[in-house]
Amino acid sequence: MRATFIMPLAALVAVAFAQQASAEGMLREQKVISSAGARAMVDACTAWAERNHTTVAMSVLDWGGNLIESHAMEGAAANAIDTALLKAKSALRWRRPTSEMNKVVRSGQNLAPTFMHDFPQPGALPIVVDGEVIGSMGVSSADGEKCAQAAIDAVFKKDGTASAR
Repeated sequence: MRATFIMPLAALVAVAFAQQASAEGMLREQKVISSAGARAMVDACTAWAERNHTTVAMSVLDWGGNLIESHAMEGAAANAIDTALLKAKSALRWRRPTSEMNKVVRSGQNLAPTFMHDFPQPGALPIVVDGEVIGSMGVSSADGEKCAQAAIDAVFKKDGTASAR
């Protein structure tokens, strides 16, 4: 009789342990760009654009694709904000610079970005901190990736942990 009581108790303990272990595996920490961080990125990109005599619009997205900051410099084209946002969404979805996606689409290796309504035009970078994509920045310029990289470096590379890839 005693053996039949111990066996169900051991099985119950095993189930409880498995539930505890699986609950722990169900959570993860996510880095989030603050509104102050996004504003600092826009300011850094604006400074880069002014030094390089160009006028741009910028969009910064968080890890989930939510717009946290958008800005157009005086004199930016009417479609510049839309262009920056579309580029940022594409960089976030594909987790790579939009210039890379442009090359992939142009070569015919992968046409998915075109029929998925992405905008694989150069000018946006994913924001990677400690190996984790935490957002993206799109800039409405052919040199947009340089501007975005300057912003990422200015805001997140202070401790050497951020990159565009």
